[in-house]
Amino acid sequence: MKTLSEIDTTSKRATRSVGFSWGIAEEVGKNMRLLELFGLAGVKNLNKYLKDYKKNHYQKIALISDINNSNKYPFCPIILGTNFIDQINLLDKKHNIQISNIAFPLLFLPFASRASEIIGKKIYLKIDDNEFLLNLNQSIYSNYLKNEILKNCNSINISFLENNNSFNEIEWKELYKLSEDTFVEETDSLKIGAAGAGLTDND
Repeated sequence: MKTLSEIDTTSKRATRSVGFSWGIAEEVGKNMRLLELFGLAGVKNLNKYLKDYKKNHYQKIALISDINNSNKYPFCPIILGTNFIDQINLLDKKHNIQISNIAFPLLFLPFASRASEIIGKKIYLKIDDNEFLLNLNQSIYSNYLKNEILKNCNSINISFLENNNSFNEIEWKELYKLSEDTFVEETDSLKIGAAGAGLTDND
């Protein structure tokens, strides 16, 4: 079994070999590490994409807006993802972002996962009918479990989720009430011990 370090290094070098800068190649290496760690087919999709890269036309995107259409050629997932991370502190103010016609959309996914960590919010992402919940780059929950190449998708929809508790105030108060049984009653000896150096000074 290949280590995550091997996956990172080889993916980075392969990406550089087809013409991407070393900076972008390093980002792709990190991404492949993430996809494989989360059990998604990163290497398989990257390998096919890089083999297709020189012979196919892919659209590059600079400024990402609410609605992004590529009618002629599919968007490059690597350039799309790089710019998504670069602009994430502005993009998360938007309610929803739609991107149409993306090549190898799984390669975009780890960029979005890392963006979730940057803004401190969960991101809900839908690739056609495949749903992904990105949790601050700690986990990816999905209904997509296939180890296959996803060569193209019609659309990606991205929503930024506000941070809310999964419990209500009554449940919290009940739990806090139970926790109070562990509180230690304050005594005179505890007060003296917590006051600092006390009466002994070794200086």
